[in-house]
Amino acid sequence: MTKKSPPFRADQVGSLLRTIEVKENRLRWKKGEIPAAELRAIEDKAIAETVKKVESIGMKSITDGEFRRDYFHLDFLKELSGVSVTGGIDANPHAKVAEDGFTPPKLSVTGKLKHVKDIQVADFNFLKSVVTQTPKVSIPSPTMVHFRGGRKSIDINSYPDMDLFFHDLSECYKAEIDALYKNGCRYLQLDDTNLAYLCDPKMREAARERGDDPDDLPRTYAALINSVIDNRPDDLTVGIHLCRGNYRSTWFAEGGYEPVAEILFNSINVDAYFLEYDDERSGDFAPLRFVPENKTVVLGIISSKITQLETIDDLCKRVDEAAKYMPLENMCISPQCGFSSTHHGNAMTHDDQWRKLELVVNSAVKIWGTS
Repeated sequence: MTKKSPPFRADQVGSLLRTIEVKENRLRWKKGEIPAAELRAIEDKAIAETVKKVESIGMKSITDGEFRRDYFHLDFLKELSGVSVTGGIDANPHAKVAEDGFTPPKLSVTGKLKHVKDIQVADFNFLKSVVTQTPKVSIPSPTMVHFRGGRKSIDINSYPDMDLFFHDLSECYKAEIDALYKNGCRYLQLDDTNLAYLCDPKMREAARERGDDPDDLPRTYAALINSVIDNRPDDLTVGIHLCRGNYRSTWFAEGGYEPVAEILFNSINVDAYFLEYDDERSGDFAPLRFVPENKTVVLGIISSKITQLETIDDLCKRVDEAAKYMPLENMCISPQCGFSSTHHGNAMTHDDQWRKLELVVNSAVKIWGTS
C-alpha cells in the first residue's frame, strides 16, 4: 500500500528540538547582541543540516523544525495587523502543569485584521531549496484568533459584527496560503488546539462562561476553516493537527474526540487529520467511525513528550485497534505532536527525538511495507 502523496505513511507534525547554536544565538539576538541577518544565517545552517538528518531516516514529509519561531502560533499570528498578545489562559486543574506555571498566551484582536505581508513564504522558500523530499509548512489554525478569548477579546469598535470578524480573518489566511502556493507549497498543515480543547469538559465549561456555546463552536470553526481552504487548488494537500497543549512535555487539555468527531470529520473539508493518540488523554478510537472514505487520519501514537521508546509490536496493535473503525489504507502514523512547540523544547534529548522519528518510519514499513 504505497502512498506517494501526502500525508505519508510515516509523517511528522512539525517542530523539532532546536540546536544549541540556534537557541543560544536567538537569545543573543533578543538581547541585541547580534543582528537578525546573522541569526538567520545560523538558522539556515541548522535547518539545512537537520533536514538532511530527517531525510536520511526515511521521512518523506520535511519541515524546517520551526527553528525560526519562539512559539508555534504567536510568531505567525502577531504578524497579522490587528492581533495583539496578552496574558495567559487558565490551566486545566487536572492537567500536568509546567514547573514554571506557564499557560499559553491569549490573542486579542485590537484592530481591523489585515494580511499586510507574506509571513511564511521566505521560510518556505529556504526549506524548499534544501530538501529532496516534500516540504511541509505548518501554520496555526485561524480558530486560534478566537477561542482563547472569545467575543470579549475582540475589539467591539473594530468588529461590532462577528460575521465581519470571521470574514476578515478568512481573507488574511487566504492571502497567506495563496502566496505560499504560488511559491510552490503543496503540503500545508493547520495546527489547531481549540477543537481538541473542546473535547475537555473543563474547557467546554470555560467557553460557556465566556458566552460561547461549546456545541456550536465546532460548527463555527468548521465554517471558518472551510472559508479559507474550499477554493484551494486540487494539488494542495491540507491537513489539520489537533493538539491538547505541548509545552516542555506538559499539556493543557484532556478528553476523547467524541464531542467534536462528527463535525470534525464530515464538516471540515481538509484532506487529513493529525490526531493525538499517545495516551489515555485522547480517549479511544471509536470516534474514527465518522471518518469518510475520502479522508486520511494520521495516528499520533508515538509520544513526543516522553523519552520512553514505544515498541513496534505495541504500535502495530494500536493501528489494528484503529482499523476496527476505519480502513487501514486510509491511515498513517506520526508522533502525537511536535518535539518543540515552543523554543524551550520537550524534556528529551536530540538522540531521543531521532529514535522516535526512526520508530515512526520503521513502524510504517512494518505495517504498510513502505514509509
